[in-house]
Amino acid sequence: MTTPHILIVEDDRDIGLLIAKYLKSNEMRVSLAENARAMDRILADTRISLIVLDRMLPGEDGLSICRRLRASSDIPIIILTAQADEIERILGLEMGADDYLGKPFNPRELLARIRAVLRRRDDALSAATGPKRSYKFAGWSLDGPMRRLYDPKGTRVELTGAEFEMLLVFCERPGRTLSRDQIIDLTQGREASPSERSVDILVSRLRRKLERDPKDPELLQTIRSSGYLFSPEVSSG
Repeated sequence: MTTPHILIVEDDRDIGLLIAKYLKSNEMRVSLAENARAMDRILADTRISLIVLDRMLPGEDGLSICRRLRASSDIPIIILTAQADEIERILGLEMGADDYLGKPFNPRELLARIRAVLRRRDDALSAATGPKRSYKFAGWSLDGPMRRLYDPKGTRVELTGAEFEMLLVFCERPGRTLSRDQIIDLTQGREASPSERSVDILVSRLRRKLERDPKDPELLQTIRSSGYLFSPEVSSG
């Protein structure tokens, strides 16, 4: 098994070194960056497995970094913040973070969350090498084996790992109302304690990429008090 390489983006050097020491003691490689510029240099030269990203950074902050990375990369991101309220968590998830952890935190909990996110990524990559189908709907194409989405003009649309898994679940079950609990179980299980709110955020992100008007969705519909339904006709091949 390849040793995970974790990039910690944290301007508080003491906190960064503490996290690095703990992760290294648990058989992980670690790189440290104190800001976005240093992070970009490391990403340009190093293959990173996961980013632990501080919310409050000098210059470009964590949410802006997360949004920027999500435009071109699906590297898993866990955001750390001293503002661990629900609104902050939702903002982080909306920007594309895979998980969110409030400060102060127990390093063991951070390690558990890193392992959970990496395990979901490994499971998704393993599944991608198997006999996964491709799907077409409303002019769109979802390439299962390559884990790619193409719009009706044939242009590739970037998806995070979580977005791909959710869209795949809907394509495999068109015309069927899925509850939030069912979606959680089908996409990632409950090992990482995902919330129903995280499902809503992922649906919102998919709608922004799929729908002509995300506020009036035609493809991915909300069924009041029940969940979500993927309404287009879907063909597989």
